[in-house]
Amino acid sequence: MKLQFKYQKFQADAAQSVVDVFAGQNYGEEKFLMDNVENIFKEGQANLPVALSNAEILSNIQKIQRANFLKPSERLEGKYNLTIEMETGVGKTYTYIKTMYELSKHYGWSKFIIVVPSVAIREGVYKTFQVTEDHFAEEYGQKINFFIYNSARLTEIEHFAQDNSICAMIINSQAFNSRSESSRRIRMNLDEFQSRKPLDVIAATNPILIIDEPQSVEGEQTRESLAEFNPLFTLRYSATPREFYNLIYRLDAMDAYNQHLVKKISVTGIKTCGTTATAGYIFLENLNLSQTAAPTAKIQIDCKGADKIYKKFCNLKIGDNIYEKSGGLDEYKNNFIVRFIDGRDNSVEFLNGVKIFCGDVIGNVEENQLRRIQIRETIKAHLEKESQLFSRGIKVLSLFFIDEVAHYKIYDETGTPQNGDFAKIFEQEYLAAVEDFRQNTSNAAYKKYLSEIPAEKTHAGYFSVDNKGKMTNSKISNRREKLSDDISAYDLIMKSKEVLLDLNPQKSPVRFIFSHSALREGWDNPNVFQICTLKQSGSDIRKRQEVGRGLRLCVNQFGERMDENFVGAEVHEINLLTVIAGESYDDFTRKLQTEIAETVADRPRTVTEQLFIDNKIDEQTARKIYFAMIKKDYIDDDGYLTEKYFDDKKSGNLPAEIETVTNILDAVYKPQPIENSRKNNITAKLDEKKFATSEFQALWNKINAKTIYSVEFETAELVKKITAALNKNLRVSKIYFLIEGGELSKIKSKENLQSGTAFTKKNSATLGEENLIATTAKYDIVEKILTETGLTRKTILEILRGLDAKVFSQFANNPEEFILKAIKIINAEKAAGVIAHIKYQLTGENFGADVFTETKLAGKLDFNALATKKNLYDFLIYDSSVEKNFASELETAQDVLIYVKLPKSFYIETPIGKYSPDWAIVFNAGEVQHIYFVAETKGTTDLNQLRTVENSKIHCAKEHFKTVAGKNLCYEVVKSFENLREFLPLEKF
Repeated sequence: MKLQFKYQKFQADAAQSVVDVFAGQNYGEEKFLMDNVENIFKEGQANLPVALSNAEILSNIQKIQRANFLKPSERLEGKYNLTIEMETGVGKTYTYIKTMYELSKHYGWSKFIIVVPSVAIREGVYKTFQVTEDHFAEEYGQKINFFIYNSARLTEIEHFAQDNSICAMIINSQAFNSRSESSRRIRMNLDEFQSRKPLDVIAATNPILIIDEPQSVEGEQTRESLAEFNPLFTLRYSATPREFYNLIYRLDAMDAYNQHLVKKISVTGIKTCGTTATAGYIFLENLNLSQTAAPTAKIQIDCKGADKIYKKFCNLKIGDNIYEKSGGLDEYKNNFIVRFIDGRDNSVEFLNGVKIFCGDVIGNVEENQLRRIQIRETIKAHLEKESQLFSRGIKVLSLFFIDEVAHYKIYDETGTPQNGDFAKIFEQEYLAAVEDFRQNTSNAAYKKYLSEIPAEKTHAGYFSVDNKGKMTNSKISNRREKLSDDISAYDLIMKSKEVLLDLNPQKSPVRFIFSHSALREGWDNPNVFQICTLKQSGSDIRKRQEVGRGLRLCVNQFGERMDENFVGAEVHEINLLTVIAGESYDDFTRKLQTEIAETVADRPRTVTEQLFIDNKIDEQTARKIYFAMIKKDYIDDDGYLTEKYFDDKKSGNLPAEIETVTNILDAVYKPQPIENSRKNNITAKLDEKKFATSEFQALWNKINAKTIYSVEFETAELVKKITAALNKNLRVSKIYFLIEGGELSKIKSKENLQSGTAFTKKNSATLGEENLIATTAKYDIVEKILTETGLTRKTILEILRGLDAKVFSQFANNPEEFILKAIKIINAEKAAGVIAHIKYQLTGENFGADVFTETKLAGKLDFNALATKKNLYDFLIYDSSVEKNFASELETAQDVLIYVKLPKSFYIETPIGKYSPDWAIVFNAGEVQHIYFVAETKGTTDLNQLRTVENSKIHCAKEHFKTVAGKNLCYEVVKSFENLREFLPLEKF
């Protein structure tokens, strides 16, 4: 995959703001003499000095600030210090690379130094230069010569000074500001550098300094050191600046969220609470709230088994006694009877006075049990998100931060790696969660994806590596922030960035990443949707730093960003980051909101007349606008903007006078909504009254009969068709290596090297399959085909004997692929051949009503659940947007009396497996007559586009329903409710 980049207005505006500071500056460059060694003169290229006066620069800055709704600077602060505030995750590095191109384009300035606070950020910046190189070259027609400063690679400094193209040196502050020998070399006269000081040569280029996160770079000593670089001017890019030196552009946390440039955040809180009532373990996972039934709570408790205590989940209602549910464990004897289930604050209260909130744990809670709950909740959130985004081609990743590698990976005395506790827990919980998820989804493609990824392959550790190749704890280089500068770990993370985004389970099975908590800055991956911090103890780590690895908007399999321009109003439905916190929802969100509020401390909090007056609107107009907002309910009694304002703004319904001041109102602080991820969890309940109605009973009696099928066909005919299909369609790829050689020809120019044309290919050869296929491998081809097709051994042997020699010889080239493709072709032909002759007969048995209650239907509102009125259940759990839209139309159609999405336990037997139709519907046909309809919803009704197996099951279903209901029932494949109406019979029955 290659990440795609495109024009974004806010990035262009930020770059233009910097360019406009120097409006009026001449275009050009300046030469300087580097040295004179043995009468050889070397000339360097320097940035042309600023020709504008301080007054002109200040005037330009104030003009830009007013245009960007920022407070105008009263004076220049330092020698052209400019601050650009940009939130984490919006492409800060991309923005200053674009700014470098624009400054070169307008003024000829080409020497840039990027100063970063750590190795982590340095590696992230370097990676961004790499992945954006072709994108910017296409736009600007040239590439930047970028490199990381290394005191041992002095020739790069030489090239930096001499090169007339755009040059960027990336350097972390420790490289010139620590006491180490390598750091001191930048100020030393070095023999290998013609007795020059590297810093003198760099300073002579009059470079433009770009400081990435200056609040982490600039101590007093660093500021003095930075002055030695002799900067033309300094650009400071930060998400959380402490000091605003001539702030010319702002895109802070509030702007980024409101403009849909970062993910929305939801939180799953898990808190350990003390209780004086008992030491009994209780974990409240979620509440099941219904419009028609009493609420229940899903609670995990200890339970007495035959020979051990184990943990189990119970769905409890008011009046239920945990003591009884546990099998009589004394720890629950003290009145652990459910007194109240409160959906307003997601809590359960017991008769003994103990109150527990969703996500909280009380009683005897072992450390590993708390971590198990966090891991379980992360996997659950991952699967929900993954099933939602799978059809869109978006890979979902989850990130676990841990503080000890030994929790994830341990090594025995021979150095062989073994799973640590967290890896063991993960695999156990993953297998259980996947099995449960597979039983409750009908998305065949996603189920197949899950089946192709083993639990042990889908998680991986990204840690520092020692000289023996073993994972090890990262060395902490920043004690205050508890961060690491271990390049081995960052290198691994950066190199895997694009690979991790690939949905192909063979190429990239990893979806769950374990990483050291000290590696929480300097890198991110756009498709991290869940972040879970598994920490042994409390920490003062800032929450914004904790969520920063997952804020970037996600990309699909083509590397396209799923932003508002691409997915419209769905941007925050798709881009939702869930944090699984080791503390309560309230605690985590309060801390995060406080940190966000700190970054926008200078924003107005309320709307007043003075707000408009301060922004150059006359008093009379300001008063009219203010009272118009009160009249429209756009501000509440305390002066805060209301949801009605934001709704009308989004829909374009603001009055004209208010429309003119939206830029001012955009500056008013409004806290980001941070969702409680459990708030919309529901369990669908069967409506017994609807089930008992005469209308539904009439439908149910028409479709609940069981049948058996019989097939009359000639085996010889089937063998003939399968053999012909294999001879025609079975093509297996050969395995080989391509070996190529070449040599460096004459170097004509630097461009010759950069374009890769300086090398000439001289020879190539392939290493064929005879060198690659292991001769010791044994394949029972007949047994494998028998297992997957159900044909007899005799029939399979007859088919294989009928294959052309050339076709069968492919088996030796690639046995696995041969068998897989053969099975697929055989099953397709078998389905087509067998189904054509199928007949159904009644067995005399019927499906019972228990098919509607034996499987729990759980979901989440606005994710895969829809509140309904005509459905047999109070909620519909849907698998796709097609199903959601279909149900929504059923709800509003006046002639639909009742419907149900049929459960998977209701099925039709077919030669190619059990088949469950989607919908059963009762239409009102007038007077006392009704129409009974069974529908299968597909994205297309073109049978040529449906797979052979799907077509075959549909054919079987039609034959089945002919047998059980005759003409008194319609069964059709439809793609929408409108499409269904085309099949409604004209006659009434």
